[in-house]
Amino acid sequence: MRKVLAIETSCDETSVSIVSNSHDIYTIHSNIVASQIEDHSKWGGVVPELAARKHLELIPFVLEKALEESKISIEDIDAIASTVTPGLVGCLRVGSITARTLCNLYSKPFLGIHHLEGHLSSILFSKHYPKAPFLTLLVSGGHTELIKVGKRREMQRLGRSYDDAAGEAFDKVGRLLGLSYPGGPAIEKVAKKGNSSKFSLPKCKISDKDGGFLKYDFSFSGLKTAVLRLVEKINRNGDELPIPDIAASFERVVAEVLVERTIKCAIDNGLENIVVVGGVAANDTLRKMMIGEAYKKSIKVHLAPLSLCTDNAAMIGAAALFRLKFSAHESSLKLGISGRLPIDQANVLYEKNPPF
Repeated sequence: MRKVLAIETSCDETSVSIVSNSHDIYTIHSNIVASQIEDHSKWGGVVPELAARKHLELIPFVLEKALEESKISIEDIDAIASTVTPGLVGCLRVGSITARTLCNLYSKPFLGIHHLEGHLSSILFSKHYPKAPFLTLLVSGGHTELIKVGKRREMQRLGRSYDDAAGEAFDKVGRLLGLSYPGGPAIEKVAKKGNSSKFSLPKCKISDKDGGFLKYDFSFSGLKTAVLRLVEKINRNGDELPIPDIAASFERVVAEVLVERTIKCAIDNGLENIVVVGGVAANDTLRKMMIGEAYKKSIKVHLAPLSLCTDNAAMIGAAALFRLKFSAHESSLKLGISGRLPIDQANVLYEKNPPF
């Protein structure tokens, strides 16, 4: 049984987890997450400098609690991992330095993990996770991507958002409607009281150079602007803003766009399994719609556990455990951090000469 201590500090959650795997069964021994939502809610979004300072303050206590809860000593850990890209640079640095310092102190191997690979690895904690190849819809506050995953973690990005990620659109529309931060859970809650067919909102597409459209790509900026114009029009007319109806209509269109393009991508690439991960994967409308529409096409849908949809260190640990199957997948202690790195370049994190 391999055991990994994992650290996640890419944005506004300070998280440390102890995970293990044996015979392809992945187990969480502890997964401590200290959220900073209250610290950032007054600003309507994450303040990078504030987030980094909070990570520095919290990480010693989160680390201690994770080890205590797991009842596993750090001497018995086989490797230590942390998120090194993408994310907020100051935040990533806190987790990376902590992990590499522990590796030096306890003579443990280090694995630098791509944050998006962490999200797609959250499915490994499901009882019946699919065997590769499969298509992953990764949909969160900062990312909306369609990723084909191969048997040895070869990752090919087949679709992406060209502007706002779906989760970012939820946050911005939530602010327009005067709802609390983060916008995703707030919109989902109020949408349950609304009529999702009340307003017709656009399913924006990205044009290609041949005069057609990029069929697997996303754009949510235009949808957000359409909601803004709708709110302005209603306010000009002096009418009461039907927040539940607007929220429900917006949520429906986002789910439809994600589902339609994901299923189209899976069919065109001959993939029989779809994995849905990331913060927005917790949305009930999206989950039900994806399962229902995929069933009509004889495609199986695998959903990340609700507790692991948002940022957490257990998913980073799962990614590290999967990488440890292949002996060459160990990072240099000289590996730094980077705010951006495409998911299909994640293998460079395990080269002898670090990319950054």
